[in-house]
Amino acid sequence: MINSPQQEAVDAAITSRRSIRAFLDKPVERADIERILDVAARAPSGTNTQPWKVYVLTGEARERLSQAILAVNGDPEQASRHTEEYAYYPREWISPYVDRRRKVGWDLYTLLGLTRDNKAGMAAQHARNYRFFDAPVGLIFTIDRIMEQGSWLDYGMFLQNIMVAARGRGLDTCPQAAFTQYHRVIAQQLGLPENEMVVCGMALGWADPEKVENSLVTEREPVGQFARFME
Repeated sequence: MINSPQQEAVDAAITSRRSIRAFLDKPVERADIERILDVAARAPSGTNTQPWKVYVLTGEARERLSQAILAVNGDPEQASRHTEEYAYYPREWISPYVDRRRKVGWDLYTLLGLTRDNKAGMAAQHARNYRFFDAPVGLIFTIDRIMEQGSWLDYGMFLQNIMVAARGRGLDTCPQAAFTQYHRVIAQQLGLPENEMVVCGMALGWADPEKVENSLVTEREPVGQFARFME
């Protein structure tokens, strides 16, 4: 079967998506951000509930949030008082999931020249999450607390749409669960209402091609490993 140009463009936008961890100091036009979100909002949701809410942070607003989180993250005693509001990762790690997690972590640290005993270096790299990896745009996503698991599944499709729509415009992203630990700081800084819960953050901008961390391409299992064709 010969793919059409449209098919190839869609496939390229999906397969070229990677988590970028270093961005250029180059702004993203507001019109482009709005269009990306408009396209992403075509994601399906049960009975068209559309459970997503987005806070778009640029300039001073992004910097204020970053500094507020970094001030807490940099103090172990304060940081220990902040925990995630929901379990993103499993409470008990088993193979193959723990193996994949470890591999991507060490692949990144190896590229950055961080050895296993360099705890300070690893902590500093993790803290870059809270600067949105220097991306010009930081996105914080929230959901109404009344919504249930199905709406969180819908939310994932919305987030994927954002990342794919960004790639279609030559932009890159990094979805970031790291922000969930500091949901109270985020709520205070953004003035979130009590009924809204932080889902995750995301960096959006232009990838810096000179940064070695952006050369990381994570592996995927072949279709035959996760799919069963039944006739």
